[in-house]
Amino acid sequence: MTQEAAVAALLRAALGPRLLGAYRHGSAALGGLRPHSDLDVLVVTDGHLDNSQRRALVDGLLTVSGDPRVSGAPRPVELSTVAQADVRPWQFPPTLDFQYGEWLRDDYERGMLPTTAPDRGLAVLVTMTLQADSPLLGPPPAELLDPVPPEHLRGVLLDGVTDLLAELDSDTRNVLLRLARVWMTLETGEIRAKPEAASWAVDRLPAEHRPALAHARAVYLGDAEDVWADRLPQAHDTASALVSEILQYSA
Repeated sequence: MTQEAAVAALLRAALGPRLLGAYRHGSAALGGLRPHSDLDVLVVTDGHLDNSQRRALVDGLLTVSGDPRVSGAPRPVELSTVAQADVRPWQFPPTLDFQYGEWLRDDYERGMLPTTAPDRGLAVLVTMTLQADSPLLGPPPAELLDPVPPEHLRGVLLDGVTDLLAELDSDTRNVLLRLARVWMTLETGEIRAKPEAASWAVDRLPAEHRPALAHARAVYLGDAEDVWADRLPQAHDTASALVSEILQYSA
């Protein structure tokens, strides 16, 4: 059984008739899974999950998803669920009902269960899901989700820049790629795969800022080592250049 098939089977077993649809977003839908890609899934449910369903999902995902700290582990799964009534009609800020991500594995293993909370970032996930139109289970996503108003998407992207920059030294590759994608989305209105967004941005950056972003793209594609010790000053300069472009859309 493939990892996607295992996730689909887990959703059916844990959620039963409450499951309305499950949709790929991120790299799995926008440009193909790469060596450093997570398997990203947005799930739409009929109502909020109860604690038994949350426990079943967490326990299953701890098995299906791979711990990135373990060599040879399966691909990490990032799975988010929304109750349809919380996002259709669209409401802002939207409500995230459940989220599983490997950065919280230790907490899950200690018994923590994800809880319902407002999450502005859902504006990006819903937009990606609708643009990708890639069901894992259920009907096309447009039958369950409303489009996000452009001003909400723009605001969320701009507000996230500061948090991204705080992670630049610890997650350099991903931060540069995500900044490139933010810039491309603000300019074009489309959310593309990270390598495509990086290529788009490299073509538009001044020459001195291109090598760090090109290296981040090569690492993501599996064509270079994820080593930044000698490149951090250049990465900081490139990030600053990307942010300067992004902030032009804040007016």
